[in-house]
Amino acid sequence: VAEPCGSVYEALMVREAPRRVMFLDPNIREIFIPDRQKHLARMRRMIALADIVKLSDEDLAWFAEPGEEHEVIGRWLARGPKLIVVTRGADGADAWTADFHLHVPAIRVAVADTVGAGDTVNAGILASLSQAGLLEKEKLVTLSRKQVRQAVDLGMRAAAVTVSRPGANPPWDHEL
Repeated sequence: VAEPCGSVYEALMVREAPRRVMFLDPNIREIFIPDRQKHLARMRRMIALADIVKLSDEDLAWFAEPGEEHEVIGRWLARGPKLIVVTRGADGADAWTADFHLHVPAIRVAVADTVGAGDTVNAGILASLSQAGLLEKEKLVTLSRKQVRQAVDLGMRAAAVTVSRPGANPPWDHEL
């Protein structure tokens, strides 16, 4: 999150994280990051404040943290998030909690436009958790494999519809 919004978003997270669920998608766009180190420091602070972090494999690579992917994710989970999801395009997504890791495959579709795919995954995860009554801080700590799989699966199914048509056009509920 670059300036002028970055510091405002961080301040909002600091203020609201004690009582509201925080979802963070770093959505790294290097062209908009004039100071990599400053941005990296902010992102690390914001990850620690987040309950759920969803990022792409490309976003994760941008952080360039030492160690294997599962080691990096483990360190991030220890700092605060309860759920971390890494999307991998046609290769699906991986999700981690402090207790487990799981993989959710992508749904194969003819891709028309990838704009909005990540945002649609976010919406699917949040919608699933909300519909299940799990979008509360204390409930995110005890998410089961089944609950996480259902949430990420809804995100992946929704994203498959979004990328199958032009214009970042996410699906309606009845299309899923």
